Amino acid sequence: MKKILIVSGFLIANCFFAQKTYKHIALLNATAHIGNGNVIETALVVINNDKIEVVMSTKGLKLNPAAYDTLIDLSGKHIYPALINTNNVLGLHDAEAVRATRDFSEVGALNPHIRSLIAYNTDNKIVPTVKTNGILYTQCTPRGGLISGSSSIMALEGWNWEDAVLKADDGIHINFPKIIERKWSEEGEVASNPNKKYNDEISALVKFFSDAQAYCNTTNNSEKNIRFEAMRNVLAGTANLYLHADKAKDIISAINFALKQKIKKPVIVGGKESYKVTNELKKNHIPVMLNRIFDLPDNPDYNVDIVYSTPYLLQKDSILFCLQLEGDMEAMQSRNLPFNAGATVAYGLTKEQALQSICLNAAKILGIDSKVGTLEEGKTASIIVSDGDILDMRTNNIILAYLSGKPVTLTNQQTELYLKYKTKYGIK
Repeated sequence: MKKILIVSGFLIANCFFAQKTYKHIALLNATAHIGNGNVIETALVVINNDKIEVVMSTKGLKLNPAAYDTLIDLSGKHIYPALINTNNVLGLHDAEAVRATRDFSEVGALNPHIRSLIAYNTDNKIVPTVKTNGILYTQCTPRGGLISGSSSIMALEGWNWEDAVLKADDGIHINFPKIIERKWSEEGEVASNPNKKYNDEISALVKFFSDAQAYCNTTNNSEKNIRFEAMRNVLAGTANLYLHADKAKDIISAINFALKQKIKKPVIVGGKESYKVTNELKKNHIPVMLNRIFDLPDNPDYNVDIVYSTPYLLQKDSILFCLQLEGDMEAMQSRNLPFNAGATVAYGLTKEQALQSICLNAAKILGIDSKVGTLEEGKTASIIVSDGDILDMRTNNIILAYLSGKPVTLTNQQTELYLKYKTKYGIK
């Protein structure tokens, strides 16, 4: 028996799809935001098992309902590609204040062999609160040291990390040495002093890369070095080298370091002053993972809105960038990723460009754009449906989501408590 559904609310969708997984699904009449700048006002999006089979306009289309297991009328709704949360510790800790639950940082300075992949916890309590805002993938990223380790791209559902992994060990992360150190005093003032360890840290990086190159170029190493082994893909140009740097001088130093080491896929992470060095970024084809938009400039002489305007300045100069939320409470903050993107619209980006910064652009930088990032035929069926504009916190209300064609449960502890007390007190 064929089923034609009209999705009218959060509970109907979730109760229905909790019971059965449909293999051939047609989503009808919603506005489809493709993720590459294009929009289809009344669209047909067809999911066939784990792939997107069709994306087209329904105008003038004669649909054969018998061709599908399920038809869902989404008139007035909006369809988007799954959002991608980059450079984050989501899934690597449960309670940030409890050391025993933090699994994103190791002792030591040079740890390229540390893999966040095997530390990812699919039962993390924070993850469900992030899925309900449309984020279905995260780049779980290690922290600490000079070389932190390797990140991996994970789906936000699965029995274990083996189920959840989309791309393992996508790149190595370096906390590039800062020329100037900035520290907050107890009075709330910022003290800026030259980094006395800068030359030593640079020398340590140069020596490590030189030794790693020599090791990887040797075919018959008598002894296996796990740190150098972890660098093979970066040195071969098949994995990214993520250079965490914010200040313009540090970014230039990081770029020069990558060029001298002949790194093929460098990525600047943070990039707070990346708008000052767009010529260097563009000339060397280096993308930027731009840090959170809701922040103040470091220098009191800067325009107060420069952090909000930076995405537009990078877009204007044709720099590939995505948004990320590294910083205080970053795992919990992940749910606000679409709203960070939405804020950039008031400062120069179009809505579709803002959407790209958290789906297609992120996928391109991570090297997964052949699978996810847009609503295109042949790509993985990771799709979200919202009542309204997903970038607007007033209208963002995710009512349906599919991850690789499987319905996603859109409940978390917060929604359960909301429904519990709403029912108890008869609130309508």
